[in-house]
Amino acid sequence: MEKLTFQSKEEYVCPVCDTVFYREELLSGGGRLIAGQLTDELHRLYQPSAKYGDVYPLVYQATVCPQCWFASMDKDFNLLPKNACFAVSEDEDDRKDAVSLIFPNVNFYENRDLISGAASYYLVLRCYDFYGPKFAPTIKQGIASLRAAWLFEELHQKQPGKNYDWLATLFKKKAQFFYDKAVAYEQSGEESLSIARNLGPDTDKNYGYEGVLYLSGILKMKYGCAGSSEQRNESLEATKRTIAKMFGLGKSSKNKPGPLLELAKALYEKIGRELNETDD
Repeated sequence: MEKLTFQSKEEYVCPVCDTVFYREELLSGGGRLIAGQLTDELHRLYQPSAKYGDVYPLVYQATVCPQCWFASMDKDFNLLPKNACFAVSEDEDDRKDAVSLIFPNVNFYENRDLISGAASYYLVLRCYDFYGPKFAPTIKQGIASLRAAWLFEELHQKQPGKNYDWLATLFKKKAQFFYDKAVAYEQSGEESLSIARNLGPDTDKNYGYEGVLYLSGILKMKYGCAGSSEQRNESLEATKRTIAKMFGLGKSSKNKPGPLLELAKALYEKIGRELNETDD
């Protein structure tokens, strides 16, 4: 099997425990990534390569200290507020225990795989509790939850019967909660989504604020609104209005990604069908 990853030359020093380590990075080119379809959750699938087998770019994105398991999105790793370091250190045993309940043998000193990749995003989700609003932690927790869910889905495909499908659904529900919360914070001014710069949600394209609104809607449609039918209808009506507004912006702008508009249109129509069926 051809080499897939390499150890970066950049030295990382954990702000919590001072451990020195190097990130594992995915090599580019050479037919390593063969792009497949884009799902309705803006997740890019990749076809297996004859040379490299299955490749999952998401596995390598989170930065995790291999010693204390502090984790974040790469750009934020060295920006953990100093006054939060003690709390993160105090949380070490609890976060390790929580991960070990799902994955008993995770080792972040070794090369990443689907299991350590999914675990890394759980750690990111947990550790952003220690970042303040100026880091836009809520949307990053949403992205981490969604990416973890996608990796759990891949694990379920490879190892059915181990409840990875249940975990995928659980983390998508978490993602729906955080996306909804992030949109509310953006509108109230409590957290600005623009701070996050790349809103993903996957690694192949940044769908920006419109992508966040769309994902908030699609996740709500699929995994949220679990209350009464009246509450669900009200929530979906609000989502439909948001999607309609996004359509209006998209039709007059050449900068909006085409696939996103097509997916938004499909979501708009799907919500409309459900609301009409409910009315009947």
